[in-house]
Amino acid sequence: LEDPDAEETKAFVQAQNAISEPFLKGSEVRDKFSARMTELYNYPKYSCPFKRGQRYFYYFNTGLQNHSVLYMQDSLDGEPRVLIDPNTLSEDGTTAMQYVSFSDDGRYLAYGLSEKGSDWATLKVRDVETGADLPDVLKWVKFSCLSWTHDGKGFFYNRYAQPQVSADAGTETETNVNQKLCYHVLGQAQDDDVLVYDMPAHPKWMSGLEVTDDGQYFILTISEG
Repeated sequence: LEDPDAEETKAFVQAQNAISEPFLKGSEVRDKFSARMTELYNYPKYSCPFKRGQRYFYYFNTGLQNHSVLYMQDSLDGEPRVLIDPNTLSEDGTTAMQYVSFSDDGRYLAYGLSEKGSDWATLKVRDVETGADLPDVLKWVKFSCLSWTHDGKGFFYNRYAQPQVSADAGTETETNVNQKLCYHVLGQAQDDDVLVYDMPAHPKWMSGLEVTDDGQYFILTISEG
């Protein structure tokens, strides 16, 4: 089962489905349970609001949306506007937003998008004022920090080398090693990002970074994956 594309794996999954699906379809309580759970979960959900720069932000879900929508307001009593709605990013609703981080002045939002439940994310940067994405696209990001320098020129993040076995991110089975901590300057290509820290002697170690509140230092943490 280590290789999801192997014929033996596919045959095993099909055999399992042939047993489980008829049993589930024949259940007398399945539809009742599903309807009750849907009823209980179908209510408006708000996150705690937070301020970045001069604007206020919060997440809102009408009830049964696959993903909560990120809203912003210019003031506490201002008109809410959608900044990012992940539900519109794919037809099947499997594109999720993660690694959300605003620049200190609230001008830019760096955010990650993952596909179909994968841990891999692609980072993008959105201009909060215009709602348009900048050309910056950072790939092969996983288990990452996301922290801006206070000058708003760029941010720290973690990445790996592109997997060699499978081009379909999320289906590869090799272990990710040699994570790198990089600094991305807005407007430059990912290949030009500054390598801040790596640990070739400990290929399974991972790093995280957080810029201090005064913007003068960063705190580096190390963990073993």
